[in-house]
Amino acid sequence: MEVKEVFNQWLNDNYFDDSIRDELAAIKDDDAEIRERFYRNLAFGTAGIRGILGAGTNRMNKYVIRRASYGIAQMIKEKGQEACDRGIVIAYDSRLCSDIFAKEAASVYAGNGIKVYLHEDICPVPILSFSVRYLHTVSGAMVTASHNPKEYNGYKVYGDDGCQLPTKETEKIIELLEKYDDYTTVPAYDFDELLSQGKIEIVGKDIYRAYFDTVKGYLADAETLKKTAGNLNLIYTPLHGTGAKFVPELLKEIGFNNLYTVEEQMKKDGNFPTVSVPNPEFLDVYDLAIKLAEEKNADLILASDPDADRTGVVVKTKDGTFRVLDGNQIGVLILNYILKGKKNAGTLKHNEFVCSTIVSTRLTQDMCKKYDVKYIDVLTGFKYIGEQITNREENGNQKFILGFEESFGYLIGSFARDKDSVSACMLLAEEAAYYNSLGMNLLDVLEEIYKEFGYWTESQNSFTYPGESGQRKINDIMDKLKSEKANVLPDDIKRFIDYNDGPEVTGIPKSNVLYYVVDNGWFCVRPSGTEPKIKLYCGAKGATAEESQNRLDEIRNKVLKVMDN
Repeated sequence: MEVKEVFNQWLNDNYFDDSIRDELAAIKDDDAEIRERFYRNLAFGTAGIRGILGAGTNRMNKYVIRRASYGIAQMIKEKGQEACDRGIVIAYDSRLCSDIFAKEAASVYAGNGIKVYLHEDICPVPILSFSVRYLHTVSGAMVTASHNPKEYNGYKVYGDDGCQLPTKETEKIIELLEKYDDYTTVPAYDFDELLSQGKIEIVGKDIYRAYFDTVKGYLADAETLKKTAGNLNLIYTPLHGTGAKFVPELLKEIGFNNLYTVEEQMKKDGNFPTVSVPNPEFLDVYDLAIKLAEEKNADLILASDPDADRTGVVVKTKDGTFRVLDGNQIGVLILNYILKGKKNAGTLKHNEFVCSTIVSTRLTQDMCKKYDVKYIDVLTGFKYIGEQITNREENGNQKFILGFEESFGYLIGSFARDKDSVSACMLLAEEAAYYNSLGMNLLDVLEEIYKEFGYWTESQNSFTYPGESGQRKINDIMDKLKSEKANVLPDDIKRFIDYNDGPEVTGIPKSNVLYYVVDNGWFCVRPSGTEPKIKLYCGAKGATAEESQNRLDEIRNKVLKVMDN
């Protein structure tokens, strides 16, 4: 159907509820807005679907959730009765409509004869991933838009290993969904009736206890922590999200009694009233935490985003001010602590591996080389790290010890297959307490790492181009960079990789990503898979912090000049 025809169907058909139809009635004379809402179906990308809340096929609403769930249900049913009996586990975060969307999804799966486990309340992404493995379900689903602005929500889908769906299954879902472009052909199901029939089971407390017990097994030195934890003053904020139910409880269980929480941000609220965007990458999210840290003379601030898969860290400096760490620095600190701990304990067996993304710091490679630990590069998207865990640990003879993305995502063990702020906060607190006992803070540790391996500085710039015209703009930028690759940094380029060439050439799955290696640095450009954005990543190395920063600025400015023309 044409755009206006689809709009009129949503506006007039009683299949859609009054709130949807009223919202559309308010824009019936705005052709541009109608086209923006209906020119496509919200794309099912590498991490599921994500979009702005509202009425329309290009918006997040219960009908989009219903259609996506129905297509996925058909895929599960094709796997047979055993798969349906194993079922799917569903969780949701604190965002607007997350609980509504989770119930809608649950009713669709249960209505199609698939056993459903639904978490009793808001739940972090890592615990949903853990739940898939704990319950041995065939799939999992998480209603979340992670760290995006309050206007967004999303829907992530997981396989039976607890990892986001691999590319082949994602493509299968996209193919199945094409059959249901007419949303009115997708059946609706009654949640309460299915719950009363036992086809939907509410879960929670047993899984949370099992998760806590598992995660505590990844402490580097639990005995030393008993002596050091009580001396660290610690602040935590969940940014109005799911971490509020889990991070403080876990930290207190392992001995952090001087833990203070930012009470204004402990309340679950999808409007995120105390921040502009609930993203640990943004400095303003720490204003309240820093104020509290000053009052309590705290040494460290930890934060998680609404679905608790991303982790932020702020360290008190020697002069009493506070410094926010970037995602690469946090990853390097976690890796350093794990590797040193294993070496000192004599538990490095040299079959270990570390996995990170092509847009994350290159310092990780040098650190792994020193400890004779294998380093693996993957595309952006934690599902690629999860796939490596399954392929190398479960199907091979290798041991996963850390995966991380520069975008503040970390996983310290194979108990889950997605990034985990709960366990990351635990290990970072342990590390801070250990070094505090030696008279050092995490900034001192970073400086030691840089002095040994060289100073690396990284940056990420994101440019938003919404709508149909925005997609054309993003495509034009990628085409320009590809065709003019020799003119970006003509004297410096050592290697150029177009990941669209596929695994036969790059060793990594095909993806719309351009990567350049230059003198003492690199840069990478890629469109987002779930948002109307194009991102530029840069990294540079120097003998000093100043030299590294200057080289980074030089690389970034030259690339931006080409992108802007």
